[in-house]
Amino acid sequence: MSDAERGVAVGVMLSSNDDLPQRDRWARLRFAIIGPLLAAPPADGELQTALRDLAVKRWRHPFTGLEVRFGCSTLERWYYAARNADDPVRALRNHVRRDIGRFPSISSAAAQALAEQYRQHPAWTAQLHADNLRVTLAAASEGRCPSYPSVRRYLKAQGMRRQRPVRRQSAGAIAARDRVESREVRSYEVEHVLQLLHLDFHHGSRKVLTRRGEWIKPLLVGFIDDRSRYLCHAQWYGSGGTEQLVHGLCQALQKVGLPRSLMSDRGSAMIAAEFTAGLHTLGILHVPTLPYSPHVNGKQENLWARVEGRLLAMLEGEASLTSSS
Repeated sequence: MSDAERGVAVGVMLSSNDDLPQRDRWARLRFAIIGPLLAAPPADGELQTALRDLAVKRWRHPFTGLEVRFGCSTLERWYYAARNADDPVRALRNHVRRDIGRFPSISSAAAQALAEQYRQHPAWTAQLHADNLRVTLAAASEGRCPSYPSVRRYLKAQGMRRQRPVRRQSAGAIAARDRVESREVRSYEVEHVLQLLHLDFHHGSRKVLTRRGEWIKPLLVGFIDDRSRYLCHAQWYGSGGTEQLVHGLCQALQKVGLPRSLMSDRGSAMIAAEFTAGLHTLGILHVPTLPYSPHVNGKQENLWARVEGRLLAMLEGEASLTSSS
């Protein structure tokens, strides 16, 4: 059997055990690699040669399916671990760290300092907490400071997640921030095309010159199908009123047809009586997002990031932009 055929055979064997735990899938891959050495042990002085032959071969990763290779020292460690064990497959499983769930590098002084820092500055990043902890412990002569990865893992384990500051200190904005931090946020996708359209306005970062000689920042309206991610329609406007919104929606509907529901934020144009009444007439369910929660309409936010990072970035050499409106 050739190296390619052997790798494919191992990949097929592992793909048939997708329901196995991660540790067992890695153990089976390792045993499939060094198993021939256990079945036919190399002669004295030939082990390193056999390991070098295995090191140049490619194998199928048990999760990604990509081709991987392993070094001689890694293969040698697997070989001796399996040879000296009563259950070689079990010996090749990933071992759970003995200190899992504990933080030996985080002293009591460091834990107290981190708790105090987080209480005073919940918006700090883990890196900033680690930098300030280093200064605090050095000033108090409390010994060695833990590394940044240790600080980051400790903060996460203690629930000290970064609380991003709200731009508006209103009751609604604060409630929205607390809601996001207290609940798990997951992505979603509807089951059918045109089951849900996403709608949003985006303020462009570049000013354009209108026919009237005015410099304005145009607004881009976009409609995305949730299931297919198809951009049904996108158009620039001089303003983001109800008239422009209705015009853009009509363009999108003429291209793809009527959706079952439409998601938007609670902008003045989106909640205008003329717009919502028109949706009811067409039988389209309006699904407004939660207040101060742009992540709910994250697919549109992702589109705007690409517009700014790819489309408008190509116009950076243009000193002035004009508009026909």
